[in-house]
Amino acid sequence: MSEREQNKRGLGLSRASLRCRDIMTRNLVVAQRDTKLQQVAVMMRESDAGIIPVVENENKLVGLITDRDIVVRAVADGEDITTTKAEDVMTSELHTASPDDRIFDVIRKMGDKQIRRVPVVGADGNLQGIISMADIALETEDDHELAEVLEEISSGASFWRKS
Repeated sequence: MSEREQNKRGLGLSRASLRCRDIMTRNLVVAQRDTKLQQVAVMMRESDAGIIPVVENENKLVGLITDRDIVVRAVADGEDITTTKAEDVMTSELHTASPDDRIFDVIRKMGDKQIRRVPVVGADGNLQGIISMADIALETEDDHELAEVLEEISSGASFWRKS
């Protein structure tokens, strides 16, 4: 039985000690800065993903591009998606986690920053995985307190939002 299955059955790590490395999605499709938006959209469709990390120099994370970025920052402005590059519309202000960060801390970061996905990077800045609210929800489905926190974040009315 995998560590993830043990966690779900309450046989492994406690929720408080669950780490990013325990639940992050590892096998990611990535783009380069010069990848054309049409190619990024095809990557999204083929991998059934709404976000594609943008990397350089093998695997150093430099940005994220979402399906919404393509629509709002390119299509809506009449940009040609066959020539516009990922770097032209990607988000470069990144909120990341390390593989050893606690999941509870990542949930807090999601609430504070109103984000739904957090890339996981090593000390060298290389992309190791990504954690989405869906990953956390699957892992913590029996934890009612965490489920309520996720619901708050998802609704956009996070109790962490500053007044």
